[in-house]
Amino acid sequence: MPHVFRTLIFLLGTIFITALPAADLARVDETEIQRLMNTVGQSDTEKRVIQRRLNGWKGMIESPKNRALEDMLKLKLVNDFVAETPFYCDPVMWCLEDYWAKPLEFLSNDGGDCEDFAIAKYYALRALGVPDDKLRIVYANYRKGAFSGAHMVLAYYPTLDGDPLILDNINPNLLAGSQRADLTPVFSFNTEGLWSAKALKGRDQSSTHKSWSDTWKKVQSDATIKVVTPQQRKSGECQALRGRSTWCG
Repeated sequence: MPHVFRTLIFLLGTIFITALPAADLARVDETEIQRLMNTVGQSDTEKRVIQRRLNGWKGMIESPKNRALEDMLKLKLVNDFVAETPFYCDPVMWCLEDYWAKPLEFLSNDGGDCEDFAIAKYYALRALGVPDDKLRIVYANYRKGAFSGAHMVLAYYPTLDGDPLILDNINPNLLAGSQRADLTPVFSFNTEGLWSAKALKGRDQSSTHKSWSDTWKKVQSDATIKVVTPQQRKSGECQALRGRSTWCG
């Protein structure tokens, strides 16, 4: 789960990269599916799950019928598909305090936390032809009752200054930002840049920063697929991280 120090990295970073086209990061062929099954799968059951999920993903983003859908139907399609993946906090899933998974990494390992859901939805929608300027991953503070924690969601903007629709792993309903009083945005980003955010409604172009954190750059450029074994998850180090995480309780 993102932490406050990552906010500072985002806002102060000045390193530029040439990101892969968003659709390329989402695409997977049969050879890659087989490789991921053999790399990540620890049993025949896990391999079957990987194959099913990646074949489903491949079919979803490559379907001419899906690409021809109106944006609202694309949002629902992607939101529902990604929601089938289980939520696990980073210490449980990756044995790390904070980790951002690439879409195929997230699906192959069959689990992840809020940023993994948001990133997968972002790249799936880009692959389906939704313009980048309508999509932003939003870093926000989530509050429910006495609980408060850093959170990430995907926002879709029908118009430049309109009220965005929020795609969120916590709340599966596609609700307008104005209906999400439980979210306080801090900043938002996509492959074009980073924006400060005082409210979910509208996008202040004057505050654009052409910067990415090391984490976001790695998501877009590193082809490595991380795998964590059950034995690693049982280690004392992983258990200690789990005990310190807001979202692992």
